Amino acid sequence: MLVRSAAFADLGPFELYGLLRLRTDVFVVEQRCPYPDLDGRDTEPTARHHWVELDGQVVACLRVLSEPDGASRVGRVATAPSTRRRGLAGLLLRRALADLPRPVVLHAQAHLADWYARFGFVRDGEDDVDAGILHTPMRLT
Repeated sequence: MLVRSAAFADLGPFELYGLLRLRTDVFVVEQRCPYPDLDGRDTEPTARHHWVELDGQVVACLRVLSEPDGASRVGRVATAPSTRRRGLAGLLLRRALADLPRPVVLHAQAHLADWYARFGFVRDGEDDVDAGILHTPMRLT
């Protein structure tokens, strides 16, 4: 198992393909939620991509963005169904949080709010529906 992190400009074509394939498989296909995953933010100079490779395949990922107000934003957290419940997303999140300036914000799928709370995130507003899925805004200070 390899745990990796890179800026967009440093991603190789196979790494980028693996990240985008996992995100599409989880968010678009599994969750039946067609939405514009390629939102232009992956390529921002301060964007950071984190992922786990297992047997040459990307099996978990997340990205971190810098917001105009100075907050760090965690998003696109995904784990392949075949590797869930192994702690891979938690491993990525802990590693990403270790280096991030505070506050850190995210827009959690509501059923995962308790999972994010284990890392110190707290609710930061009212739930809303995004791309047909209930989400909870959360913040870590």
